[in-house]
Amino acid sequence: METADPPRPAAAGPDPGTPGGRHRRAAGPRPRGTLRRAGRLTLPYLLIAPTVLALAAVLGYPLVDLVLLSFQDMTRKQLFSGTSPPWAGLGQYRTILSDGFFWNVVGRTALFTVVCVAATMALAMLVALLMRRVAPWVRMTMVGVLVAVWAMPIMVAASIFRWLSDADYGVVNWLLGLLPGLDFSKHNWFADPWEGFAVIACVVVWGAVPFAAVTLQAALSQVPPELEEAALVDGARGPQLFRHVTFPVIKPAFVLVTSLSAIWDFGVFNQIWLMRGGQPEKEYYLLGVYSFIESFAVNRYSTGAAIAVITVLLLLGGAVVYVRQILTMGEAE
Repeated sequence: METADPPRPAAAGPDPGTPGGRHRRAAGPRPRGTLRRAGRLTLPYLLIAPTVLALAAVLGYPLVDLVLLSFQDMTRKQLFSGTSPPWAGLGQYRTILSDGFFWNVVGRTALFTVVCVAATMALAMLVALLMRRVAPWVRMTMVGVLVAVWAMPIMVAASIFRWLSDADYGVVNWLLGLLPGLDFSKHNWFADPWEGFAVIACVVVWGAVPFAAVTLQAALSQVPPELEEAALVDGARGPQLFRHVTFPVIKPAFVLVTSLSAIWDFGVFNQIWLMRGGQPEKEYYLLGVYSFIESFAVNRYSTGAAIAVITVLLLLGGAVVYVRQILTMGEAE
């Protein structure tokens, strides 16, 4: 006699193949790999968030106020009375961009930046290569001197260079006067803007070389000695060794330091203002000086603000190059 199979217990839930089963599986906890991946993606933003918030709090309001001021027509009447200045729209920018003197200042600023950056990087590279070949104690002494120069206030450096180039008691005139056939007695280096900018460029380069030299020397210390030894065995010497072996390794650091130097030198103000005793002539105007003069000497506040906004936009172009280099280095690593 056949016996019936015992009845099967009812399922505790819907079958996984049914729509209800699929819904229950999707509503379960997320895999640990997904959470870990999300944490890795958000961690960099969390780390830079305090810096971004601090910069936004310190620089955000002045920058927004500067942009708004460039679209207005602020005069001393509105400044002292506290009333809102009239809206000028793009009038300030049309006036500036149609002014030939403004474009002369832009070209002068660009030329000054190129000269200062080229001189800074050339001298910094020579100093870095020299530091690589000297004894360790000499290298440490050179690093200490460079850091002391870099920490020197701009006002002190400008005062020293004003004394060196003084027409009556300057050391430069005295040294050049010792050469046969040269008479630099009472020579005024700032009578000719080309000579004056040469002195100012020396002040800028003097303060910029230490940072660039120390950074490049740190990059040179990462060059594998095996590469240079192999190149020497193959017959590479001097410039060939530097061009084909050493420079490709330090190129990322070189490009980054060059970009930073260009951004800093494009906005030079203190060196010119101090070297000219707070009264720079129009021949010594760069964009930073021009904006300051228009704002606080001529009392055309909105015009000075518009010049400052254009300067910031030009500097942002250099910042974009700097950020792209950082991203390129990150992808290469």
